[in-house]
Amino acid sequence: MKLNEVNIVNRRARFDYEISETFTAGIVLTGTEIKSIRLGKAGLSDTFCLVSNGEVWVKNMYVAEYFYGSYNNHSARRDRKLLLKKKEIARLAKAGKDAGFTVVPLKVFINGKGLAKMEVGIGRGKKEYDKRQTIKERDDKRQIARMFQKK
Repeated sequence: MKLNEVNIVNRRARFDYEISETFTAGIVLTGTEIKSIRLGKAGLSDTFCLVSNGEVWVKNMYVAEYFYGSYNNHSARRDRKLLLKKKEIARLAKAGKDAGFTVVPLKVFINGKGLAKMEVGIGRGKKEYDKRQTIKERDDKRQIARMFQKK
């Protein structure tokens, strides 16, 4: 697996939330954590972000313990700090306080320099009928793709 091929996506995020704005943030990681992420052994299910004291933290993010790690291996679900600019943190803090909005991690990837980055979005929770509409649109796209594929 090459560095740029690592792309860990939170699939539920775009289904459960209507994303209005996205930011790219760096993640503060230990040595064994970055090695596990480069192997693709991480997950974003049930993950959320909090803004406290001018810092953004990602909570409940799963990063598997590194197989070759020794006694100083990391814990799998520890809190990790996100690195953003002050203006972006202020925007996220404001959105987090607004009713109906939340800060949602969308994906983790490795950039061209080999650094782990996280895409974070400001999302508003979808209602049940919005989710059904999303499913219907997805099914319609599949049917259209099948029809064009048969020709």
